[in-house]
Amino acid sequence: MASSTSHPRPGIERPKGFGPWLMSVTKRIDPFLAALIGAVVLASFLPVRGQAAEAFDVLVVVAVAWLFFLYGVRLKTSEAIAALKDWRLHSVVLACTYVLFPLVGLACMLIPDAVLPHQLKLGVLFMTLLPSTVQSSIAFVSIARGNVAGAVVAASFSNLAGVIITPLLVAGLMGAQVGFSASAIGKIALQLLLPFVLGQLVRRWLAAWVIRHRRLTTFTDRGSVVLVVYSAFSRGVVDGIWTKVSVGNVVTLLILSAIVLAVMLGTSNIVGKKMGFSRADQAVILMCGSKKSLATGVPMATVLFSAATVGMMVLPIMIFHQLQLIVCAVIARRLGARAEPQPVTV
Repeated sequence: MASSTSHPRPGIERPKGFGPWLMSVTKRIDPFLAALIGAVVLASFLPVRGQAAEAFDVLVVVAVAWLFFLYGVRLKTSEAIAALKDWRLHSVVLACTYVLFPLVGLACMLIPDAVLPHQLKLGVLFMTLLPSTVQSSIAFVSIARGNVAGAVVAASFSNLAGVIITPLLVAGLMGAQVGFSASAIGKIALQLLLPFVLGQLVRRWLAAWVIRHRRLTTFTDRGSVVLVVYSAFSRGVVDGIWTKVSVGNVVTLLILSAIVLAVMLGTSNIVGKKMGFSRADQAVILMCGSKKSLATGVPMATVLFSAATVGMMVLPIMIFHQLQLIVCAVIARRLGARAEPQPVTV
């Protein structure tokens, strides 16, 4: 009788040791998040100071303007106008993004300062006022076999509207606590809105080039965000951010982010079903209505808040960003598997 304890079956290679496990874990790490963490670590040990910091501030202004210029080039004007055609779907996504999310953020402000410092709670509130993501929302709707065209319009329109709505919400809900002034409106128009409009005006000539060099433009716009994070945390380190934020605070932020995400996923799921949307449109509401954009939020924070507070403001969205990617990736795969046709048995 053959032994059953000896060798693996032919054709099956079993992983050996620590190496394969490390490689599998490394593949799951979001390179963008890794770069952001690297920027925070670098800023913690080698922050930019003095005259170099002043020059860096100018570089950050240029980087933010470039980022929103690219947004303008990428977004088809027809997609924003198309939002009016399916106003019911996109209104629900906007309500989740700019009404339900801020209400959850205001509820988080009730947490005692002993549990989470007030400045970090303001960062959580700011996170809930941001627009939805674009690329990841569309990708997850596609994986979930949802309405991809609807996701493109909903996510793009959310970002377009956020250039105006987010600053207004910050002024109304956070203005007195963060020193929001009328000059911030001018900065928004100059650094965010003007580059976006210019991008829209020249997109007929540059859109094809941007599509053809997608990797280059993706690298430059993500690089701009990494640059802004390094600048923000450099200023924060100089001002003593790590004396104000403990490991316990980071763990609390992680738990709070998980709760906020769970509330929004559950609420958007219930809303989609109760309002009678199709399964494909429910996926759009679920994925677009439960996310917040790190790529838009970090540049906005540099414009809306003082340099000394930017680091504290963007820390919650950095944590929430990775959590939403992990959780929504799992949900999207499960939804996609359920949508697949069942095999026919004979």
